[in-house]
Amino acid sequence: MNVSNAGLALIREFEGCKLEAYKCPAGIWTIGVWHTKGVKEGDRITESEALDLLRDDIRWVEQAIDEYVNVQLSQNEYDALASFIFNCGEFAFASSTLLKLLNAGKKAEAAQQFMRWTKANGKVLPGLVRRREAERILFLA
Repeated sequence: MNVSNAGLALIREFEGCKLEAYKCPAGIWTIGVWHTKGVKEGDRITESEALDLLRDDIRWVEQAIDEYVNVQLSQNEYDALASFIFNCGEFAFASSTLLKLLNAGKKAEAAQQFMRWTKANGKVLPGLVRRREAERILFLA
């Protein structure tokens, strides 16, 4: 299974997309949806190119789902997990209660775990609350 266009759109909605190269907060040249490989000052891309880069960049997320998830997923569940992992990282997902519940077949309980991931530096961030709610709703759809 792969992330669908709807899943890519969800990721893009919350991550943002810039068609001109910029320096991210870490000082790394970035373009599209957090794409960094080979990016240099002055680079520009089209919407289509940004989507192609995201499809390439999302492969590690798809590999993580394939490696860690032991139950059958619907496309919506897969896309919600992809958005979550793209944002939180593979290792956070691998050790999460969300994954443990999911692999135990407790999908409804697993869905509620999305809302536990709304903080950065101990502070609830409204953007993360919106993202996790969107992921939870998609997961349950």
